Formats: sequence, C-alpha cells, structure tokens
Amino acid sequence: MSKSLVIAEKPSVAADLARVLGKIPKKDDYFENDEYIVTSAVGHLVELCLPGEMDKKRGKWSFANLPIIPDHFELKPIEKTQTRFNLLKRLLKRADITDVINACDAGREGELIFHYLIQLAGTKKPTRRLWLQSMTPEAIKEGFAGLRNGQEMIPLAEAAVCRSESDWLVGINGTRAMTAFNSKGGGFQLTPVGRVQTPTLAILAEREEKVRAFKPRPFFEVYGDFGVAAGSYRGRWFSEGFKKNGDEDARAERIWDRAAAEAIVAKCDSKPGIVVEEKKPTSQIAPQLYDLTTLQREANSRFGLSAKRTLQIAQALYERHKVLTYPRTDSRYLPEDNIGNVKAAFTKLEAPDLAGHARKALSEGWVRQNKRIFNNTKVTDHHAIIPTGVSTKSLDDFELKVYDMVARRFVAAFYPAAQFEVTTRITRVEGEAFKTDGKIITDPGWMAVYGKQAASGDEQNVCAITSGETVLTEALEIKENETKPPPRFTEATLLSAMEGAGKLVDDEELREAMSQRGLGTPATRAQIIEGLILDGYLIRQARDLIVTSKGLSLITLLRGLGVQALTSPEMTGEWEHKLKRMERGEMPRPQFMEEIRTFTNDIVEKAKNFQGDTVDGNFEPLDDKCPKCGHAGFVESFKAFECGAKCGAIIWKNMAGRQFERDEVRKLLQDGVVGPLEGFRSKMGRPFAAVVKLDAECKQSFDFGDSQDSARQIDFSVLPSIGTCPVCKSGTIHDTGTAWQCSNTGGCKFRMGKSLCQREIPQEQVLKLLEAGKTDLISRFISKKGRPFSAYLKLDNGKVGFEFEERKPAAKKTARSRSAAADTPRAA
Repeated sequence: MSKSLVIAEKPSVAADLARVLGKIPKKDDYFENDEYIVTSAVGHLVELCLPGEMDKKRGKWSFANLPIIPDHFELKPIEKTQTRFNLLKRLLKRADITDVINACDAGREGELIFHYLIQLAGTKKPTRRLWLQSMTPEAIKEGFAGLRNGQEMIPLAEAAVCRSESDWLVGINGTRAMTAFNSKGGGFQLTPVGRVQTPTLAILAEREEKVRAFKPRPFFEVYGDFGVAAGSYRGRWFSEGFKKNGDEDARAERIWDRAAAEAIVAKCDSKPGIVVEEKKPTSQIAPQLYDLTTLQREANSRFGLSAKRTLQIAQALYERHKVLTYPRTDSRYLPEDNIGNVKAAFTKLEAPDLAGHARKALSEGWVRQNKRIFNNTKVTDHHAIIPTGVSTKSLDDFELKVYDMVARRFVAAFYPAAQFEVTTRITRVEGEAFKTDGKIITDPGWMAVYGKQAASGDEQNVCAITSGETVLTEALEIKENETKPPPRFTEATLLSAMEGAGKLVDDEELREAMSQRGLGTPATRAQIIEGLILDGYLIRQARDLIVTSKGLSLITLLRGLGVQALTSPEMTGEWEHKLKRMERGEMPRPQFMEEIRTFTNDIVEKAKNFQGDTVDGNFEPLDDKCPKCGHAGFVESFKAFECGAKCGAIIWKNMAGRQFERDEVRKLLQDGVVGPLEGFRSKMGRPFAAVVKLDAECKQSFDFGDSQDSARQIDFSVLPSIGTCPVCKSGTIHDTGTAWQCSNTGGCKFRMGKSLCQREIPQEQVLKLLEAGKTDLISRFISKKGRPFSAYLKLDNGKVGFEFEERKPAAKKTARSRSAAADTPRAA
C-alpha cells in the first residue's frame, strides 16, 4: 500500500498534523497509518560543509588560501541531529513511500530545511507542499486539501539556497580575510563578518561615532505666562523668521546667547500683548495590522522585549497555543476573500472590553472591504498577523501581552479615524512671539479600542480667549538647557532602520515601499541582532544597543581597506530585493550567485593587496598621563594607543583575542591595573578571565593572582569572604574577582579559579566544597577536545580535582567531523 511521508519542521507540529489527519498512532519517532507517515526534522538537519571538509588544503586560515569560491557546495548532516537525519533518510527510502509532503514552516527557511534534507538523502520521489497560515485544525485540513505541487516551489527553494550559499561565501571569505589582516602582527584575532550582519553593524557604528564625538552646546528658552479673563496659559518664545542655515542643532525656540534671552525678558516684562488663535480639525487614521517587524518594534518600545523574545512568544502563540496566525510575515494586509474569517474571529474575542469593541465594529458595519486591510496585491507568502479565534485561557503574562497587542490592533484597524481639534495660539508682546499649542480629542475613533492608553498623550486643553481680548504678561522665565547627542539605537529603532535599509522611516506607505529592500527578513532580524551581541560587536545596556570598541574597529578596518560595499545597507537591501524577485521567478539563480562571487572576490583582493598592517580612521586621543614619562596625552591608531612624547609607551588595543574598551584603557593608564576582565582566549581557543597590569616600562601582562607576590599585593580586608580555609584552617576564603583564594598568603597556597573548564562554579557549590570537601554533580564543563562533561569537584591534599560518576560503557559510535564555530558563515 502506498503512503505519503509528511515532514514537519518540529516534533510538536508533526504531532498536531497527525492528530488532525485522523489521530494517527505513534510508532517510535513518527506517526503511521495506512495513508500517511508523519514525522519531523528538529530545525536544520543539514548544513554546508566548511572549506577544510571539502578540501583539506583550504583548512588553514591565511591569505594564501583565499578566496574560497567552490563550483559546487557540499552538504553534511549536522552532528548533534544526525540520528534524526538518519531516521528521515530511512523513511524516505522505504518502498511504500511514493511521495513526500513538505510540511516545514511556510517560508524561505522552511523550504531550505526540506530542500537540503531531500538533496543529501538522495531521494527523487515527487514532492508536494503544505502551506499553512495558522495551526488551527480547520486551517490544517484546508491546507492538506490544497497541497501545492513541488514544481511550484522551485523558485522559493532557489532563493533559499542562494541565501545560504551567499552567506557562506561572504561569511567564510570575509571573516578569514579580516582575521588574517588583524592577525598580521601575531596571534589569532577572530574578526567575524557577514553579508547582512556587517551592514547592520555599520548602521549602529555610524550612530555610535556621532554619540562619542558629540559636544553639547548650551542654549536658552524663554517662557511666558499670560493672563486673560478665563485664566492663564503658558507660551514659549520662538523666532518667526527662523532658518536653520546648516546648523543641525538650531530650532526656532532656541537662543544661543543668555544676554539675548535676558533682553527678550526685559523687553516683554509686564507688557500687554495681542493674541491670534487658529483652531483646526485633524484626524489620525487607524494603524495597519501587524507584520513581524512592526510587532517586534512595538513590543520592544512598550515592554522592553528583545526582537528574539517577541519572535519566540509569537511563534508559541501560533504553534503551541494556535491563537495567532503565522508570525514570520512581512505583510500587513489580508486576502480579499478573508472577510468571513475576520468576522468569525471578531465574535470569539474573549477580553470583555475588546469583545465589546468588536461587537460595535460588526454592528456598525465597519468590518467591510477596505484596501488598507484587504488587498491581494500586498499579501506575500503570508498575510498579516491576526487572532484565530482560539481560546487564550492558557497564556502566561507575556504571551497575553503580545496577544493583546495583536488582537487590539486587529479590531482597531476597522474603526474610523480619531478626530482632534488642534489649537495654535500666537501671543505677541512688543514684537516678540510666543507659541502655545493645544490638542483635544473630539471623537476617539479607533483610539477607543485602546482606552486610556491612546487618550493620555500630550493633550493640552488651553484656557479660552475671546476675540480681540488683550493679554497681560504675568511672568517670564529663562530655562537653560543643552543639546543632546543623537539617541543610541534600541531594538525598536534598529528594526525600523533595518526595514528601511539604514533609513529611519516613519511614514507607513514609504516604509512599506522600503521594506522590499530591507536588511534581512522579518524572520532573521532578531537572529542578526543576537549574532552581533554574541560576536562581541554590541552590548545591551537597558534598552540601548551600544557598539563596542571591537565593533567600531571592524567598521574602521573595512572603510580603511576600501571594502565599503560590505558596510552598505543599501547594497545588502538590493540583494534582499533580488532574492524576493527570485522567489517570484523574476530573477535567475546563476545571475545572483555571479554577483555574490564577484563581490566576495573583491573583498579578499582588497584585503590581500592592502599595503601595511594598519588603517586610517577617525581616532580620538586620550588625555591621560603616561605612566612611563609623565607626558599628558596618548595618540590613538588602529591597533594601539601610543604616548604623544614618543617615549616608547604603547598600550595595545588587543590582547589574547580580546579588544579593550576605551574606558578600560584609561583605567589601565591611571591605575596600572584593570580587571578582572572576561573574554580572553588562550592559544588553544579556550576563554579565560584575567587582570591586566602595566610594568615600569608600560608593558601589558596578565595577572592571574596565582603567584605569591600577586597574592601578597591583594587587600583581602575589602574583599568578600565566604568561610574558613579548609586547608590551613587559619585563613579565610575570599572572592578576588577571578578566583577563590586564602587570605593566609604566607603559609597557604589554596586558590581555586572561579571558572574551570569554561564553566563558572556557583558560589553554593564552592561552599559545599569548603565544608564537605566535595560538590554536587556539576554539568557543562568543556574538555580540551571541546566536548561537554559532568563531574564532581573534590578537595584532595589541598588541591581541587575532578571526580567522575560511574557510567555504563557507551555503545561505539562512528567518527564524525566537527565544524569550527569560528568558521560558521554569518548571515547576520
């Protein structure tokens, strides 16, 4: 009997499909009946081989081996999921399987997961595509009733493969080229770059440079309180003939000279004035439905959720709870035949106030065809994110917050525009103009769906005046302020910039047009941001994203080498536009890949042929005193800070693969020591933490605090203690920052690093070691070969060692190649 093999992307989805297809019984890791076998991948099961796996000669990181541009990309199973790949390969080869249904997530990445799996498994069986908008039983049944032919999906598969191979080419070659350049002076300074990640970093770096170079300017504003019969109101002075004249900081209300502000006060004090007032109605149309990027942006602004966390929540609301439609969408529209589903979903909303607003929209006839909501030409692979009508009773707090955002937007989109009355009042005293603005809601329209959230903006209902009334200047005030640097990006504003290929776009229609050439896709932007943080190019500080010295150095290097194209959001946005065209069958795959190969070769050649081992940049000197000669001032270059008096004192920016932040260099110069600092890497590639110190000749070195001289220099009286030393019984154990160490430095050598084998030891386990001589079983240590292991820590003759739990002999495994994490291509 012939059967169809259904391959979902995740086990939970496979279970849902099996349940809807007739409660198919489970057998091992799949479900099977007379018609279907339903199973799943666990995300990506197959990846592109690394250079050394395709050709051993290409394994070494050097300019001599670059560029690496293979004619054919080889695939391999991902080691940690090889068992699952083997299962699917066996199922694909079963004689009773006559066709395969791709039920992976309906998008470019889901297509890639399935395409690579089928390719490496070597099957030629016909395929069909399940394309779901939601995970409700009705939607699943509808999807299986309308399966797409595998041939229809070829353009999407080609775009997916092009995305993967282009990320490999740019990521592998770019990372190796920049690493080789930065490592010219010795050592190994890993410098990851990526096709999308690096232009995103360039957006952030440009803003960071403006923030760091910003010099505040004081300015003054004059405020007046004016009395009329009905009360008093406040106005702010402004220049009626204002022009910027090229000054970015200039504003009509800013006065750069205090004397000028004081002259205005003296001129207008206690004088009568005349007032002119204009009232005009304005309206604000309801915001459009959510796509993923807009949802991520607003969730960050409202709740501080990262883009990654919002995507996780939205995916769970779609996949596990089935209360939202597919979230990884770039469309803010619905299909024109979806109006029936919308009305049905309106009747199933559970929040009492929201259900009331939904009933009103239905009763007023507002739920009808509207091109801002229903537009087939604006629906891509997936429509906007909307509720499905499934109950929300099982949601946790954050899931409920994100769901409520989507549900309120869903209802509000159908409401009429909000109506306002805007008042602009100009008061003139002795020829000087003061402006007063007021705004009141006359009809809340869609804002009623948001209640007080929308109505509590910057409304000001100014007191009334009568026509021809004279006003009296009751008081005048000068307020001093200073210009502020441009704000750093948050994830909300960065997502906007990525969507607009580096341009912050507020207009909804313009943003929609720009999004076709954005950086990354809604599904990958969160991953791009997380990748920049993982690579040490960014840090999160509250909601701000701050570029590190390492991140600024990469952008400086690329500019200096003349590889500006790799930092260009516009070019990367054009590539994304071409991939979307390829999905629609409008651009041939060979043409796109030829452009990428040419671009990759250009990156490598410019890095190879650059003369010297440093580049020019916008470097800022330090005014700190040289510890060697006393001269005040260090000159910055690409790789170091050098004493301005040329005494030979040099502070290298990079030690053991870690770049110092500017503040860390200053502390090192001022105190002669900084740390302990995390993020250094040994010659074997293992991370470690250490204190960095300067000697009398201003040479940098590590201080691990393990020598007796170093120990004697530690002031234990100011360090926290956790108990008595179990070795000498007379000293106390203190936290020195990098280690737990005995204060009895003259007679005891007990010292235990806070991290062992890349695993930080929790303080409660250190206490158990001191008191009982042995910890609990601790997991996630990393061996010299890079393998995780678990062990007890045991105190034996004053030294800390490992003790392993007894294990049954493991079954023999075949040898598998391991890929180096440093060589992973950066899409981001």
